[in-house]
Amino acid sequence: MKAITASRMFIFIIAVFTMSLMVGCAGMEKGPDYRGPYSYYPPALVDADRSLDEARTAGKDKACPAEFDAAKDMVDKAYQVYLACHTQEAIDMANEAMGKIKALCPAKPVADMKPEPKPQPVPPPPPPPIVERHQELAARVVDRLTIHVNFDFDKSNVKKTDDAELQKAIDFVRKYPGAKVELAGYTDGIGTEQYNQKLSERRAEAVKQYLINVGAVDKATITAKGYGKSSPIAPNKKENGKDNTEGRAENRRVEILIINE
Repeated sequence: MKAITASRMFIFIIAVFTMSLMVGCAGMEKGPDYRGPYSYYPPALVDADRSLDEARTAGKDKACPAEFDAAKDMVDKAYQVYLACHTQEAIDMANEAMGKIKALCPAKPVADMKPEPKPQPVPPPPPPPIVERHQELAARVVDRLTIHVNFDFDKSNVKKTDDAELQKAIDFVRKYPGAKVELAGYTDGIGTEQYNQKLSERRAEAVKQYLINVGAVDKATITAKGYGKSSPIAPNKKENGKDNTEGRAENRRVEILIINE
């Protein structure tokens, strides 16, 4: 009798374990083996990988290599963001990459011999709120300092290796005791607007907390804001369309602004 009871209990445990695996993978798809460490990922990431393979099979990696590499980089980054536990941002990034993959190597339009009408001047659209805020802020800046802090991927913690750059920030704000200070964070051009906006905010806030902690500025006089990838100071792409590593590094920055009240 005890043997039968133990056998039933073992079968019950196996059944519960199997059901938990099925529930955990619900709504997920098996990804390529090289992606690791997981076997299953959100469908958007797997679809982006599949589209990338189809584009490669169609020869688009040779026909338009710069655009293909940019789309591939975005798919790779989507997986990295997912592994960093930012699932929705990873899905948004994968969907954006899908759009880029579908637009690879568009067919050349047939030349129309008819004379084209002269285009009518179109007034520029109003700037988005983040640009308006940036322009309004620039008018009140008394002095500024740009620092480049080497944050790890998807991280906002200040590292020991950046002591020299951060010392510049400490010396700069101490020249203006009691002044209002704003930290403006920026990112490079890779990734979605939403992802880069949040990342720039976290990084500006990290530098703010560092300056407060070392006693360089009073917390009542300093604020931190993020501007995402809205105002690059260097091209993210070279003239030939390839990735500009140096330019993107310049754009990943924090600006320290002394504000006139």
